[in-house]
Amino acid sequence: MSIVLDGAAASEGIVSGKVFLLHWGVPAVPHETVDPSIVDAEIERFHEARQWAKARIREVQEVTKQRLGQVEAQIFEPQLLMLDDPSVVDGTIRYIRENYLTAQRSFEWRMLELQAMWSRTSQPMVLDRLNDLEDLMIRVLHRLLGHHDPSDLAREPSSVIVVARNLTPSLTVHLDPEHVLGIATDLGTRTTHWAILARSLEIPAVVGLGSVTQHAHEEQEAILDGRVGRVILDPSESDRNAFRKRQARLKGWEGEIAVIAEQESVTLDGQPVALRANVDLPVEAEHARSHGAEGIGLFRTEFLVVGRSTMPREQEQYEAYRSVAEAFPEGAVYIRTFDLGGDKFPMFLHMPHEENPFLGWRAIRVCLDEPELFRTQLRAILRATAHGDVRIMVPLVNDVEEVRQVRALLEEEEEALRRDGIPFNSGYKLGVMIETPAAALDAAELARHCDFFSIGTNDLVQYTLAVDRTNTRLAKLYNPFHPSVVRLLHQVARVSRAAGIEVSLCGELAANPLGTFLLLGLDIHALSMAWPSLPEIKKVVRDIRIADARSAARKALAAPTSQDVVRCLLDGIGDSVDLTVFSGRWSLSLPR
Repeated sequence: MSIVLDGAAASEGIVSGKVFLLHWGVPAVPHETVDPSIVDAEIERFHEARQWAKARIREVQEVTKQRLGQVEAQIFEPQLLMLDDPSVVDGTIRYIRENYLTAQRSFEWRMLELQAMWSRTSQPMVLDRLNDLEDLMIRVLHRLLGHHDPSDLAREPSSVIVVARNLTPSLTVHLDPEHVLGIATDLGTRTTHWAILARSLEIPAVVGLGSVTQHAHEEQEAILDGRVGRVILDPSESDRNAFRKRQARLKGWEGEIAVIAEQESVTLDGQPVALRANVDLPVEAEHARSHGAEGIGLFRTEFLVVGRSTMPREQEQYEAYRSVAEAFPEGAVYIRTFDLGGDKFPMFLHMPHEENPFLGWRAIRVCLDEPELFRTQLRAILRATAHGDVRIMVPLVNDVEEVRQVRALLEEEEEALRRDGIPFNSGYKLGVMIETPAAALDAAELARHCDFFSIGTNDLVQYTLAVDRTNTRLAKLYNPFHPSVVRLLHQVARVSRAAGIEVSLCGELAANPLGTFLLLGLDIHALSMAWPSLPEIKKVVRDIRIADARSAARKALAAPTSQDVVRCLLDGIGDSVDLTVFSGRWSLSLPR
């Protein structure tokens, strides 16, 4: 019988292969003491292992820089800093001097102390620090014990899905996409350092599966869907058939992508639809353009700060924003200001303990409370407006006053740029993300102060339904086709039209074919999604009529239940689109 495990989608792609269990863990360290006469020598041995580890990490950092870029290489900075941290170094030396323990036992004890101290919170930033700490423990202890470097994967098997409790950045960067089809882990989040690298390497990944290492065994057949966050072990024949059909369609599209990219995104009855891409890293802009993106609808900027111990410099940010703007000289680029908090916290910010971080200090709340961080970003984005149609998008706005404060800061930074003689485009646009019911219901007032709306359905759905979208146990309750969600979408679209401002949507719903049909029916004609989804959604757009979508949406707005909403959409779309070829958490389970 097949085993279906749901986690968090961390890197796009759907693959099938044999399981390779990667045992990446801290080695057993014997309890041994040394003679007091060689304490200094043991301390020197610890320093040698520490310097060796730093050299190895710098090598990994350089490999990452060459393969992926400077931004991705900065992920290793926290580990380098940790190896020089007095709390690590002095604590280890104290155990050697005072307890006459071996260097390996002293280092292990000190790291376990820090691990216990940090483990008292489940905040994602701390989880990343624990991940870095474990990486260092494995590397340094293997050196002190005289073992082979465990990060050397030269004999890595081919065509496998790597299954592990967790990975680390230094290990991930060694994975060869030619050999590793996908990655499935018990732990981790989409913003975990190694997951960012997996996306850059274009290795499909699902994280936070909880118990995949307990269910999986070597050479077991598995299907991994990095789009919706699902792993199927010992898939049934129907699972295999669905996978083969999906793969066949994708392979067919691989040869057609260049053709599809050049085609117009327009419905059968002539309604143009702007299809843009969501990107996490500047390097993804070229992929987006080659897959037919008309621009960037959501440029997540957290990669610049997550895992960093210092604030990113203005020049560094400016260069990242400019590179994406220059990739789309004729398209709009929507840069989201830092959406920190929730599951993303940099090391240089004081992290408050919160019972509900997704309802706490995050996004615009953090930025307005940290003006030095926010002003630097706004200044860098303003400079990037000189290189294209760069638009500023503010996340998690609930109140008009928040928009006013952002505009005031922008005006001050504009004046500073003028004084410094630095060019920028004063005609840039400022908009907000509609991610809460409060923002949707107050859309008419917000529209008076904004140049555009961008609906973030990932958060809008979870806040409307009070369902944590990262909780796999509640996956069936996280439903973007719930009548309340559909009506909120309609409310925002209606207000936007009346105010004469653009409304776009950048949540996962845009990459769902039935979701696309609904959104077009609600007159939301600008959609943004992960770049691998662009060709298939453009095909959906070109195969439907806007008149049919509007008719189905009107019926869906009056539907009493989620099932009725879906039924209205299925009846409306008819045979125009073959929904069975799409791998989506919702589309695969739609009633027939």
